[in-house]
Amino acid sequence: MTDFGEARFSRSDIARMAGVRRPAITNWERRHPDFPAPVATDAGTTEPETFRASEVLEWLSARTVPSNALRPGEPSGTTYGDRFRAALGGNRSGGLLSAVEQLASRDANRLRGRLRMPDYVNLLLFLVFVQSEERERWVRYVEHPSHVQSDLDMPGEYGSSPVSEIVRFLDRNPPASRAESREAFDRLLALLRDTDARAADEFFTPPSVSRVMAHALAAGTPGAKRLHDPFCRSGELLVAYLDAVAEQGGEAPEGISGRSPQEGALRLAYMNVLLHGGHRPDLAPGPVRPAAGPPDPPQMFDAVLTNPPFGARVSRVGEPSPPWQYAPTASPQFDWLQYVVSRLTPDGRAAVLMPSGAAFQGGAERRVRARLIEDGAVECVLALPSQLFGLTRIQTHIWFLRSPVGRAGKVLFVDGSGLGHMVERNRRSLTDDEVDRLVGAYRSWREDQERGHDHVGAPPLSRVVTPEALAALDYRLDPPLLVHGDAPMESAVPDSAAARERLVRLSQELGRLHSQVGAIDSVLEERLRRYGL
Repeated sequence: MTDFGEARFSRSDIARMAGVRRPAITNWERRHPDFPAPVATDAGTTEPETFRASEVLEWLSARTVPSNALRPGEPSGTTYGDRFRAALGGNRSGGLLSAVEQLASRDANRLRGRLRMPDYVNLLLFLVFVQSEERERWVRYVEHPSHVQSDLDMPGEYGSSPVSEIVRFLDRNPPASRAESREAFDRLLALLRDTDARAADEFFTPPSVSRVMAHALAAGTPGAKRLHDPFCRSGELLVAYLDAVAEQGGEAPEGISGRSPQEGALRLAYMNVLLHGGHRPDLAPGPVRPAAGPPDPPQMFDAVLTNPPFGARVSRVGEPSPPWQYAPTASPQFDWLQYVVSRLTPDGRAAVLMPSGAAFQGGAERRVRARLIEDGAVECVLALPSQLFGLTRIQTHIWFLRSPVGRAGKVLFVDGSGLGHMVERNRRSLTDDEVDRLVGAYRSWREDQERGHDHVGAPPLSRVVTPEALAALDYRLDPPLLVHGDAPMESAVPDSAAARERLVRLSQELGRLHSQVGAIDSVLEERLRRYGL
């Protein structure tokens, strides 16, 4: 048990700290022979008998509070030792988690008043962070709860009474460790995703996708000193990378930075990174697509992860063109690809989430893909299943990039499009085993490359394709086609016009089918909206 030194308490003190009446202590002494003995005192003293805190705590920790005697906010299974430890300044493991669960569920409607549920959850996220990371501010909040409203610029009609109740309830249930604060914060983030689907798609990358991107990149960039996400949302990719590095026994990057046009997202990202063990991050407002002019921030990076916005076509009429080294396009996603490649150190690596259509778009986009391949900047394209995002059925790929080397190389293609399971009516997720399979495919490819070993992939999950084969397919970088189709792989290059023509027809047919699926999805979504689904 915890050692509280020579701390001693009287029977009245023990009763107060354990939350029972004074006669209960005498009753416990009489009925339980193993109740701690009082500390021996000098003969003739008039002071009340005292008991060693450590012995009392050990005894009380074996006694569960009856369900009809639980205090508001105490979960089933709370012990008298939990109360005693909290009164001593120690913390009951799980107390904060239970408190957050109660505040976010049973008491939410009563305490949030006129606040929207997402705003109320954001308030809880902020308080959990301050309680863990900013002790002086937390003490000020406990003494003056109204300061929370002024710090967050909350509406005056919300009232100080609910804030006061929330703060004092959390203060009675402090975290036992930083890990508990982190878990409570993560649970609230998940609740925020669930309470506002549109904000979820805007602010968050699905957790299983974040794990694939971050764990694969961390395996290939050990010891990265500078980490960046140019469209960092709530910081989920930065945090996933920190978690992956910690699991591998590594150190957090010395420099962590991110940009986002959303002020609320930046606030979440800042708290998220600090709670997950990152150094104080450089987070600031940024554009919805890379802009012309000096790069911001100016540094180069060892590791870049990002889930940039994509889908809308943009016009640059009247705007200076960004200094891309490949080709200007009307697709923001190809701006992001070129931006990311331009920001990598010579040994740097990146993971970028892209729409699957980027693998076969024509025109300027096709030219960018060709140049990326010819420059050796693309290492792997990994296909994910559809419906990972709640509001869209769009299928996505992860592009793993490196700093250009000036020569074409083989590319790994991984097809995870058939993986995943439905967790809601319209949302799919990857299991931990599936995440490990996808990460393992990329990791083994990188390891064999570094050792100079041949690697042909592991069909039906992955295959390695030569740059000559990709050129024959007009630089269509689509994993389902390249893993399962008849495209020439590691050891074969088309040696006849007939073979080349057949491959081009296959890729064209795949593009046509992709377009049809997109059109069908749009019609279905419109029909479902008509019925409120």
